[in-house]
Amino acid sequence: MSFFKKQPAYINADGDPVMKRSLPKIVPILAAAVLVLVFASSCFTVITAGHTGVVSTFGKVSESVLQEGFHLKAPWQSVTKMDNRIVKLEVSTEAFSSDLQTVNVNLAVNYRVDTSKSYSIVKNVGTQYEDVLITPAVNEVMKSIMAQYTAEQSITNRNIISAALLDELNEKLSDSGITVSDINIIDFDFSDVYVQAIEAKQVAEQEKLRAKIEQEQLTMEKEAEASRRVIDAEAAAEVARIEAEAAAYAGEKEAVANEKIAASLTEPLIAYYKIQQWDGRLPSVTGSDTIIALDDFTQGGSAQTAAPAPTASPDAD
Repeated sequence: MSFFKKQPAYINADGDPVMKRSLPKIVPILAAAVLVLVFASSCFTVITAGHTGVVSTFGKVSESVLQEGFHLKAPWQSVTKMDNRIVKLEVSTEAFSSDLQTVNVNLAVNYRVDTSKSYSIVKNVGTQYEDVLITPAVNEVMKSIMAQYTAEQSITNRNIISAALLDELNEKLSDSGITVSDINIIDFDFSDVYVQAIEAKQVAEQEKLRAKIEQEQLTMEKEAEASRRVIDAEAAAEVARIEAEAAAYAGEKEAVANEKIAASLTEPLIAYYKIQQWDGRLPSVTGSDTIIALDDFTQGGSAQTAAPAPTASPDAD
């Protein structure tokens, strides 16, 4: 079945009918449906989560923005969708330190657009606000802050620089409706000459530190040796003192014992000891003047011999 119906259009000069082809009735219907759909789609818009819609009517920006959801609009109105979520922007900039060293800085800037200022940004700046507002502000503020620190200080004070950059950026962009929530310094890059100088300085400081540690260790060892000698001397002196005290105590103890013994001796006891010590033999004496006191033995004493008188030698005349 053909969509085109043959109908005689006219008779040519030879008297033969000429047929023409006509469009089917469905084609105009389809065209009308397409036009209706296009018109209907231009009468509404959908704003996704985290976005706002800025309505423009014949180029005039409306201050009332569309929030998330489904919205009706006139076909002649256009809607610019603004992302109000936190967006990450990476910026690379070059700055100079206070000691005139070139520093290449890579930054990660997290920012968001205020929903109430979306229309203002579209009206005054457009959708290229990152290139127009944020990046130039980051470059300017970073150069200003880096000029306050030497190249070496910029490395050790990275957190301080990030905090200062965050505060100054928010102050600079506050009127535009852009808020910076966080800034991270990804990297500091210096010239090769400066990097070599830093490495040489670090090596020298490490050698100096190593020498200092060795010297301190040697001093500690000497002090420990001196302390040990003092301790040994004190210990020897203490031992000598203890021994002297022990000897004195022993002497005192012996003297006390002797005193106790002397106090306990009596005449009968002394006589008894004399008898105990006698072996029962009389002494051998010579001479006519020798006197033996037997009473001493009988009474518990020992024999006493008087000094003999001198006798003449047998060889004397």
